[in-house]
Amino acid sequence: MRILITNDDGISAPGLAVLEEIARDVAGPDGEVWIVAPAFEQSGVGHCINYVKPSMISQMGERRFAIEGSPADCVLAGLGDIVPGDVDLVLSGVNRGNNAAENTMYSGTIGAAIEAALQGVRGIAMSQFYGPQNVNLDNPFEAASATGADCVRRLLAGAEWGGDTYKMFYNVNFPPCPADKVKGLAAVAQGYRGDGRMGVHPQTAPSGRKYLWIQGSAQGEPTAPGTDVKANVEGWVSVTPMRCDLTDHSAIKGLRDVLDAYDG
Repeated sequence: MRILITNDDGISAPGLAVLEEIARDVAGPDGEVWIVAPAFEQSGVGHCINYVKPSMISQMGERRFAIEGSPADCVLAGLGDIVPGDVDLVLSGVNRGNNAAENTMYSGTIGAAIEAALQGVRGIAMSQFYGPQNVNLDNPFEAASATGADCVRRLLAGAEWGGDTYKMFYNVNFPPCPADKVKGLAAVAQGYRGDGRMGVHPQTAPSGRKYLWIQGSAQGEPTAPGTDVKANVEGWVSVTPMRCDLTDHSAIKGLRDVLDAYDG
């Protein structure tokens, strides 16, 4: 098996080392793990691509490359130029912090999995929820390290990946607890915190110029039953199937009633 891994925290991030261990476990001794990750942190860039400027590639070691670009750029570079032959799986992460609920829409970690799916390659985004039970551990990624490879194997063996149009990809969030407190893997929907929107914090520099810091909101607020954040805070690894189709299909019929007739 040939696996491409990336992230949005940057090529030197500790979570990428955790993901490399997961990928090597899944690939096995005869497999290949290729690392193509951003040269600098790209958190919050979503599915951004460097469409109007080139991305410099630097080889950092055997099968290890840094890209001056986004996570989606890294996937494009890996699939289109760096990795010889077909890639069987793209893994993105392990992100430092959760990418559940509203965070999903901002995440560069998710953006890499989206690009994999658009390219017709199986993609899994993986993120480690932080909280009081794990933030001060010697390895805050303990839950991801302990359960990540098993999660990937189970998805590869039995989960749905196809589709006539947009392919499936998966969003995995590991709970904010030590490994021995993880209860298992839960299939859940994307949640909605309600207060999970990003905001701005204005500040004035000594020069008198105004700056804005983008800031998030409280991360531990549970979402509805059967959704990601609630499962995570209760000790479960959340696994959410996703597609790139953003259409609300349930609203189409009602919308037709207020617009002009169309029979295409």
